[in-house]
Formats: sequence, structure tokens, C-alpha cells
Amino acid sequence: MFNQSVSIVEFPRLYNILKEIENLFKFKIINYKTSDDFINEIKANNLDFLKSTIIITTENNRLFSQNQIDKSATLVLDELPLKIEKLIDKINTHLIKQKYNFQAKINIKNYTLNFNSRVISDQKNQLKLTEREIDIILFLNDNKSPQSVDVLQKKVWGYSFDLETHTVETHIYRLRKKIKDGFNDEQFIISHNDGYII
Repeated sequence: MFNQSVSIVEFPRLYNILKEIENLFKFKIINYKTSDDFINEIKANNLDFLKSTIIITTENNRLFSQNQIDKSATLVLDELPLKIEKLIDKINTHLIKQKYNFQAKINIKNYTLNFNSRVISDQKNQLKLTEREIDIILFLNDNKSPQSVDVLQKKVWGYSFDLETHTVETHIYRLRKKIKDGFNDEQFIISHNDGYII
């Protein structure tokens, strides 16, 4: 999964609104009371711009003078008030652009994962994946220890309501079978007592 986040800087009203409905989003919402708090976070290298959008108002444009801040990751809300639907559309569009900029190819084990075509390949074969399968692979690849079904359910599916455990297990089973059938590889996603790992 891409694990995107939205950082809201010196915009408490917006943070409070989004926080109330955050279970509708697949992104994490982070609040920064001051620009200095945000800049300190950047300096500590705790923000991955490829996976984030920064929301500021025109009053906060001094952040643009900071070399550490990627300007393409910043969304300035200068046309207020804004209907919530339009606001969410703006945020989602910005996140998609960030995601698209990140999405090219990455290597996982002996394979290349192409986000744009949703294809995983080795030197001989290639296999088409669903978006959910890519999310599972990315999440497992980002974590170096086995991940339980409960954690996968929360982090990959991100639903606020109960998702049946067997749905997660079925997806993992199908993905493992797909990799086995496509590449004759039973060790891509490994099952442990504690969960699954790549």
C-alpha cells in the first residue's frame, strides 16, 4: 500500500473537520499547530514527500522558502470557503499526482513491480496484478517482520467497519497461488506463525 498522509499546517479548523470523517479516507491525517513544528519534522527527515500532501493557507507560504520542502507536495487552499466535497476532491487529486510521481518501477526480491501497468515480472515472465494485490505486496515489502491478518486488515484495507478475516486470508492465498503459478515461486510471500512476510 502507498501509506499516503496529509499534513495540515496551522489550519486547526480544517484538521478538526477532516479528523471527524477520517474513517472515510485511505490517507493518514497529521496536524501541525505551527510552521516551526512542521519544519522541525522535515529536518528530522520524518516526512516522505513522495507519500504526502501538505495543506497550507496563503498565510503559511513562508514554508516555500524552506529548501527541505518539496513545493510539488504542497496544496495551498487560498479559495475559501470550499465545499467539503470539493476539498476532498482537491486532496485526492493532489495525492494521486504524488502517487503517480512515485509510481514507476521498484525491485522486490527477484522481481520488478511496475505500478503504472500493474505488472510484476522477472526476466522471463510477467503477471498482471490488481490494485489490492499491489497494496498487499507493498505493505509486506515495507515491513521487515511478519504481519498478522489483523494488521493487514487494518493497514491495507483500512476499513472502519469489520471486515471478515477470511477475506484477507483469501486475498493472500490467491496472490500466493498467482505468484506460484506465474513464476513457480512459493517463497515470495512466506507464511509464519506471526503472519506473512516478503
